[in-house]
Amino acid sequence: QVQLAESGGGLVQSGGSLRLSCAASGRISSIERVGWYRQAPGKQRELVAVITSGGTTNHADSVRGRFTISRENGWRTVYLQMNSLKPEDTAVYYCNAFSRWGPVERTYEAEYWGQGTQVTVSS
Repeated sequence: QVQLAESGGGLVQSGGSLRLSCAASGRISSIERVGWYRQAPGKQRELVAVITSGGTTNHADSVRGRFTISRENGWRTVYLQMNSLKPEDTAVYYCNAFSRWGPVERTYEAEYWGQGTQVTVSS
């Protein structure tokens, strides 16, 4: 099992910055990638950024150049640095971890979600 806890959300003015943190605990050695997702009211949850165990990152077109995903101390903390925030970035932001473990002949997979943290950007 992997437990995830997000923090760092809040209210910020347009153009401002926030840094979200995702603290992971439990079987973190099994994590292969962690992503930040967001869900605005009335919209589907969307992927914002992802980082793999090899350090590869990818960011959605809508946030590329403004948001940066990174990690510290292995998988213990994953950050989402958000700069130049816009009102359309307002959403609940969730941390997601994909884990895989077990021998080659019997591999197990699971996904885990945090509880989310609210980000509100005022115009």
